Amino acid sequence: MPIMIAPGFEKRLRTLSSSQALAFMAALSERLMPNYRLYAELGDAGDTHGVTSILALVWESLGVRDARINFERQAEKLAACEPPDDDDSFGARIARDLTLALSACMDVLSGPAVEASVDVSRLSIGGIERFIEMSAGEGIVDDTERETLIDDHALMADERAFQLAVLESVETQALDRAGLRELRTLGRNEGISNLGLTAE
Repeated sequence: MPIMIAPGFEKRLRTLSSSQALAFMAALSERLMPNYRLYAELGDAGDTHGVTSILALVWESLGVRDARINFERQAEKLAACEPPDDDDSFGARIARDLTLALSACMDVLSGPAVEASVDVSRLSIGGIERFIEMSAGEGIVDDTERETLIDDHALMADERAFQLAVLESVETQALDRAGLRELRTLGRNEGISNLGLTAE
């Protein structure tokens, strides 16, 4: 059974306006960024500058009405930032989560994409599930025991609180310059990722 943030959470995500959904996804992408940075710093692949500039463009599109974005060019840049297909390391998988989240942001910017915010929410949760299984789930063969381990883990509790705080923020605050700045700060989470990792 998939991990739930809260009852009715995904339904609330689906009722957001495009700009609210994009702001939610941008905040979650900020929190995924340290995972990508670590991957790029520890390996020979990745382009931190590239993904940072694409995410900055997403925020700019929220703050600047009629911002002109060449989606084809951004898609090409994003593809160049993705970990190689043949890299199945854990680092590559968590780095790929960010590029997938940014791709979902681009989908919202280029047209209606009702499920995009739900996809990014689940993406972040999925990365935490894999991380918990890898770090603490060794030797567990019972599905119920594994689900309980993940559900009760401090990282998952933190994720629930974070996603709820972001959703409540986009639902209740004006997405003006001050509101977006506050949301971006919330997303950056003092440089700590959804996995509790930092690239500092």
